[in-house]
Amino acid sequence: MWRSSVTALAMSLAAATVHADESTIQLAQAEGVERVQAACAICHSLDYIVMNSPFQDRAGWEKTVTKMVKVMGAPIVPEDAVVIVDYLEKHYGRAAATAAPR
Repeated sequence: MWRSSVTALAMSLAAATVHADESTIQLAQAEGVERVQAACAICHSLDYIVMNSPFQDRAGWEKTVTKMVKVMGAPIVPEDAVVIVDYLEKHYGRAAATAAPR
C-alpha cells in the first residue's frame, strides 16, 4: 500500500512538472525565438536557458544543442540547430549576460 501511494505521488508530481505554466518565462523576442521555444520546451523548462546563460559561449551552446539531439533525442534538424545556437549565443551567451545592464 505504502509503495503504491509513493508511486502515485511521484507520478502526480512528474505530471505537474510536465504541465507547468511557463507563461512567465519571457525569452528575448528576436529572430529564432519560435524555434528555440518549440525545440527546447518540449523536453524541459525554458528557464534552463536563462539559468545557463552566464556560463555558455557559442561553443557551449553548440555542445548543449548537439547533446540534446544526439544523446537526448531532441527532434532538431541541422538547419534549426544553427538558428537555435545563433539565437542562444546572441541573447543568452556569456557575452550577452555580462553586457546586460544590471
